[in-house]
Amino acid sequence: MCVPLAVNIALPMVLYYVLRARDVAQWQALLLSGAAPAAHALGTALVRRRVEVFDLLVVVLLAASAGLSAFSGSPRVLLLKDAGIPAVLGLWILGTRFAARPFAFHFAARLRGPSGAEAVERAWGQLPEFRTALRGLTLLWGGAQLLDAALSAMAALALPVDLVPVLGRIESLTILGVLVALTVRRSRAFRGRYGLPLFGSPAGAGTSGAAPIRAAGDALRT
Repeated sequence: MCVPLAVNIALPMVLYYVLRARDVAQWQALLLSGAAPAAHALGTALVRRRVEVFDLLVVVLLAASAGLSAFSGSPRVLLLKDAGIPAVLGLWILGTRFAARPFAFHFAARLRGPSGAEAVERAWGQLPEFRTALRGLTLLWGGAQLLDAALSAMAALALPVDLVPVLGRIESLTILGVLVALTVRRSRAFRGRYGLPLFGSPAGAGTSGAAPIRAAGDALRT
């Protein structure tokens, strides 16, 4: 996780200010600094031999904003790219809330691994509170992305161009930190009440994995 954060957040900001210190024009500095995440996304796709949605989004938005910026001559168009990414992600995350399995469920699947898959599927099918909690987290995460997009758009349009990269990173990291804290708090509260984790494998996943689910079901009926 540290590598994507460094490439997508820290490296573009550092590159931008290094280029500006060398008197590179604002739109050129923004374009070159934004190329780092795009190059990383393309390299990752080549190594994995598959294209991730987020990687494709980064490349498409960079190409579109670069074209519009070159046409208009305004660096603010490139700055709006940083609002476009969380906007698209937020809408997509919120859309999965109405799918058979919301984004939070699939995200948790990566953390729990295959060992707890059966027990968690059982919990999803048997416990309405489990489904509600994951759909609630999906709503929280999608809303946070849209908030990030709105604040980024306002900053791109209203603040001095040279201030936006650093202030935008601080804003995004602050929202991420609050989001992580709220997620951890909700997850701990759910586990404390029902004895079943939202993330990770239930104790004794497998045949004995039904025990915490039965306990949670008993708690719902009392």
